[in-house]
Amino acid sequence: MGTLTFQATLGGSVNLLGPNTAATVNLTLPSADGTSGQALQTNGSGTLSFATLPVAGGGTGVTTSTGTGNNVLSNSPTLVTSALGTPASGVLTNTTGLPLTTGVTGTLPTANGGTNLTSFTANGVTYASSTSALATGSALTFDGTNLATTGSFNSINTFGFKNRIINGGMVIDQRNAGASVSISGAQYTLDRWQAVTTQPSKISVQQNAGSVTPPVGFINYLGVTSASAYSVLTGDTFLISQLIEGLNVSDLAWGTANAKTVTLSFQVYSSLTGTFGGGLLNAAANRSYLFSYSIPVANTWTTISVTVAGDTSGTWLTTNGVGVYVRFGLGSGSTYTGTSGAWQAGNVVQPTSTVSVVGTNGATFYITGVQLEKGSTATSFDFRSYGTELALCQRYYYRATVATFNIAFGLGQAYSTTAMFATIPFPVTMRTPPTALEQSGTAADYRVTNSGFGSINCSAVPTFNSASVWQSTIIGTVTLGLVAGNASSFQSTATTAFLGWSAEL
Repeated sequence: MGTLTFQATLGGSVNLLGPNTAATVNLTLPSADGTSGQALQTNGSGTLSFATLPVAGGGTGVTTSTGTGNNVLSNSPTLVTSALGTPASGVLTNTTGLPLTTGVTGTLPTANGGTNLTSFTANGVTYASSTSALATGSALTFDGTNLATTGSFNSINTFGFKNRIINGGMVIDQRNAGASVSISGAQYTLDRWQAVTTQPSKISVQQNAGSVTPPVGFINYLGVTSASAYSVLTGDTFLISQLIEGLNVSDLAWGTANAKTVTLSFQVYSSLTGTFGGGLLNAAANRSYLFSYSIPVANTWTTISVTVAGDTSGTWLTTNGVGVYVRFGLGSGSTYTGTSGAWQAGNVVQPTSTVSVVGTNGATFYITGVQLEKGSTATSFDFRSYGTELALCQRYYYRATVATFNIAFGLGQAYSTTAMFATIPFPVTMRTPPTALEQSGTAADYRVTNSGFGSINCSAVPTFNSASVWQSTIIGTVTLGLVAGNASSFQSTATTAFLGWSAEL
């Protein structure tokens, strides 16, 4: 019979073909540190196993194999390998536990408290990371000079909608265009970001509030500023939240035995220090997970990563309703605080005894680079093109603005001497049909142009008529002068004029 060749693992065993085989079996130990593997042979039966190669250095190894059947000497004086065992702090290893060699992928050790590494040791040589910090547990490659995350075709979450947060880089602000907004109740601020307060005018929210330098790679952040030193009451809560549509998290399978783990990462900056907190919540507001994180140095951007095992209980929508609330607490009373680190019943916002931003007059809390992704490791922020990010936002809110007057919002027809309707298409399909119209609030900002009869200033602000997920019709009103049946356009007379539609969660 011929020769059969197997690749063996250190400390493992190979079950041979059987008690009466006449085949010659070659077994090759895995190589390490560039040394070639060492072959052993048997032509007997049963199982051939290898003694564990020593963890001490020096290249000393076993010279025989042990097990049933014929035992033979190795085909070289010794079997040489590098040390085995648990790597020391900062040592990168491949999946067999051997020190990483050029061209081998590996994983940062999960010991040492999960500290991110910026350098590593391989074969006695220390190498710098090719990025500022590499998270514990990340899959990595080493090219002989630099350490980096694995290439795009090997990395998880590379393709598709990796980041379930929309506008996590805080670049889109359709409603306010960078202006500060004092918050009362629940208000949307920067696109997709809702601020919630149980007491009015205690915080303001603004894109790039305070004009500090954003973290490297970002140009925008969401800024919260406390308006007073407010002591929260039992039923108070103050928070920033994103409501993620259920269709965008359906693959997480929360509420089932197959619930997937997620990792939330972000960069945060505050005038306060200490332990801060936030949480995740379902649409029914009866399943919560709270997390805490530390800001050790004031007025310094700090990178945070929180891994959460998916909830196997409760009801989690996979429709166009709220799939998951992602919330960052700014101060909450006992009604809305709880224990961090585990799923629990009820609606809680942040862990007990975490920092209350609203408790200090003028305190600031800035955040950007928010990412929620499937998996137990925070990967690099999912930068999407501006146009893509804007379109994602416009599914939930669309504001039509003009840079100058005489530009039509939409075209339509006069149906009386005093009123006309105009149809305005949406740039993307909205989540649900809007039911109201937002506008700049001044009749003088708008006018109607009636075919053959010139332009007539509006006598009232435009009003909502109807909408689908694709378009809306509005009504423009004038005192007199339209011709029923004539084509008309609805225009602006001011650069500040706008029309807006909301399909927010």
